[in-house]
Amino acid sequence: MVATLPDLLRLLVVPVFAWAAIRDVRTRRLPNRLWPPLYLFGALLLVWEAASLWPFAGFDGRIFLVRAAISLLFVAPLGYAFWYLGAFGGADAKAMIALAVVFPTFPAYEVGGATLPLVGTQLGVFSLTILTNTVLIGLAYPVGLAALNLVRGEVSSSMFLARPVATDSLPDRHGRLFEEPEGPTRGGLDLDALRMYLRWRGLTLADLRADPDGLRDPASVGETFDPTDGGTHVGPRTDGGRAVDDAVPDGGRAVEDANAADAADADPEVDDPWAAERFLDDIDHGAYGTDAATLRDGLDVVAHEDSVLVSPGMPFVVPMAVGLVVSLTYGDALFALLGAVGLV
Repeated sequence: MVATLPDLLRLLVVPVFAWAAIRDVRTRRLPNRLWPPLYLFGALLLVWEAASLWPFAGFDGRIFLVRAAISLLFVAPLGYAFWYLGAFGGADAKAMIALAVVFPTFPAYEVGGATLPLVGTQLGVFSLTILTNTVLIGLAYPVGLAALNLVRGEVSSSMFLARPVATDSLPDRHGRLFEEPEGPTRGGLDLDALRMYLRWRGLTLADLRADPDGLRDPASVGETFDPTDGGTHVGPRTDGGRAVDDAVPDGGRAVEDANAADAADADPEVDDPWAAERFLDDIDHGAYGTDAATLRDGLDVVAHEDSVLVSPGMPFVVPMAVGLVVSLTYGDALFALLGAVGLV
C-alpha cells in the first residue's frame, strides 16, 4: 500500500467508527469524550498537509484550500444544523463534524495496482462523499425492514417504518412506539422515555402490566427515584444501598403512602392519569420530547397489549461507519450513479 503518511494515519479513524457503530446499536449512547481527540487528530493532519503545500502558489495548493474550506465551513456546520433541526442526534452531529475535519479532501491509496477510492468527484470534498454514501446506505434500511416484515407475514402500511414485537421485550429495545390506543401513529412514546418513567416510579414493565388500573391513579405514586437517561446500559438503581425492587416491594407504591392502598378502587377518570405531568415536572431534564399526552397513550398501550408496533430507528453513526468504508474503497456512489445515467 502506498499513500502519504497523513492519509495512512487517517485510516486509524475506521476502527474508531466501527466501535462507535457497534456501541450505538447496543446502547444508543456514545461518550462525549470520543470526539475531541478526533477533532484534534484531524486538525493536526490538516495543518501537516497545509504546511507541505505552503505557500499555496500552485494549483494543488489553491484547490486544497478550497476543498478544506468547503469541508470545514459547509459540511461540519451542516452536521450542527441537522442536529438543531432535530434530524440528527447529538452524537450523529459530532461524528459528522469529526469526519469533516479528518477527511476534508480525497485520500489516495495504491493497492495491488489500483488506486482507491475508485470513483472520485469533480468537487473532491471527501467528507461530502461520506455524507452522500451514508444517506444512500440509510435509505436501504426501511427497505430491509419491509422485507423482514414481509417474510414474517406482517404486511401493512407501516411495514417500512415499524415492526411488531412482544411488549415484554420493550425494556431491552430502542426506538419508538408506533401506535397509540386509537391506532398507528408516527409520534408514539420513545422507549427511552418509557424506561425513564418506570425507573422514576421504581417499577418494572411487568409491574405496570400486572396492575394497570391501580397504577394509573396518580395517588399510587409514592417514593420516586432517579429516572436516569433511559438507556438500556444503565443498571438497577439503588437508594441507600437498597435495590429499587427491594426499596419498593409493593410494585412502585411506597409502603408509607396512605393513599396507595385505595389506588385500585380509584375513579379511572382522575386528574393527571399515570402521574404523567408530575413525572415531567419532577425530572430535571427532558424526556426525549415526550409530553404528558404521549406518555399516557404509550403507557395505556404497553399496559394492555401483548404485542406492539415499534419503529426501531437506525443510529446515523451506523450507516456513517459503513459509508466511510465504502467511500475509502469504492468512492462516491452517488457520483457514479449520476454518471451512469449521463447526468455528470
